[in-house]
Amino acid sequence: MTRLSPTENRKLNTVNQLLMINHSNENVLLDDANSYDVNKELMGIISSDFVNVADTLKEASYQIRKRGFSDFPIFVASRRDVPIGQLLIGVDEMGNKWNYRASLFDEFVQRELIGEDSIELWKENFKKADEYACLFVVHGDFAGFVYIPYPED
Repeated sequence: MTRLSPTENRKLNTVNQLLMINHSNENVLLDDANSYDVNKELMGIISSDFVNVADTLKEASYQIRKRGFSDFPIFVASRRDVPIGQLLIGVDEMGNKWNYRASLFDEFVQRELIGEDSIELWKENFKKADEYACLFVVHGDFAGFVYIPYPED
């Protein structure tokens, strides 16, 4: 696992606290993230921005899977700096208002954002990566997963 600087550690702790404040465990996080109300709200917030970056995220997802890094690419979407994954698209690079970071399922498990007891449930709920972007959205005091379909060609 990559060693974090003190600043990155504080930021990651903030993300972890957001998860714990809003969700008592990962199973609730999964249930909430897949609920209609949460998806509708998050999709409304991020969907207009997603249109600008969808093709790039789809290609990154393909490359992550093709090169064998992971079958479960995750993109972290946030307006602030979050120490998860690698920056793929910064704010205003493509007319977007959000940062998009490329990450992997394994990183989420290593950082205990997905607990060991939730691994199988999470994988079962993962949607086809060639059809949907798996976004981990950090917005205000909420952090959770949402799946957004890529636009059809």
